[in-house]
Amino acid sequence: MFFIGTAGIGGSVLSTLLLMGVIVLGIGMTFLVSRLLSATILKGIPSSFTLELPPYRRPQIGKVIVRSIFDRTLFVLGRAAVVAAPAGLLIWLLANIPYGNASLLAYCAAFLDPFAQLLGLDGVILFAFILGFPANEIVVPIIIMTYMATGSLIDISDLTQLHALLVDNGWTWLTAVCTILFSLMHWPCSTTCMTIGKETKSLKWTAISFAVPAGIGMLICFLVATTARMLGLA
Repeated sequence: MFFIGTAGIGGSVLSTLLLMGVIVLGIGMTFLVSRLLSATILKGIPSSFTLELPPYRRPQIGKVIVRSIFDRTLFVLGRAAVVAAPAGLLIWLLANIPYGNASLLAYCAAFLDPFAQLLGLDGVILFAFILGFPANEIVVPIIIMTYMATGSLIDISDLTQLHALLVDNGWTWLTAVCTILFSLMHWPCSTTCMTIGKETKSLKWTAISFAVPAGIGMLICFLVATTARMLGLA
């Protein structure tokens, strides 16, 4: 959104290359972190994966539909009611309760800003990632909402307008790069954490699954931002 804008066919090609680069980086980081974990906290722990295939039977359409509704749809809706609904209420309260001349949302973002600057971000971006824990899809709408000082989540379909909004709020190429890196490596969303907890039945491994990507994301962003500033590139 920041680098490409609406640059036509050339922009589409460049955006494809950028996205491919991010995907390759994510795969590479996965292998690297897996290697590090295998040599440290997972050292000596056997790893196995067993998948039992059920016997093949002719599908029963009615049963498939019913089981899909109960096993998938209602399960997802239940988790949404438990996690997403309270999070939505919290975001609305923070955006609409004033504190001095600004909202609580803006105040919290300003409080986080000094630490976020070390990561190449700003307080709004970092707080949006925190509030986006229930669903990563709402991170960018929270950023836009805070920058525009609106009381509800909005979406901007015009990338040129969005680019101008980001630049007006202090974004540089370094901010965009660090936001991409943090998006790629930060903590998993609430649904993933719930699934990890359900599968492992361990609060310890759930916490580790949260802390490892969060720590790596912050470290990578800090190193990139510090290096760019030391070289005078930002």
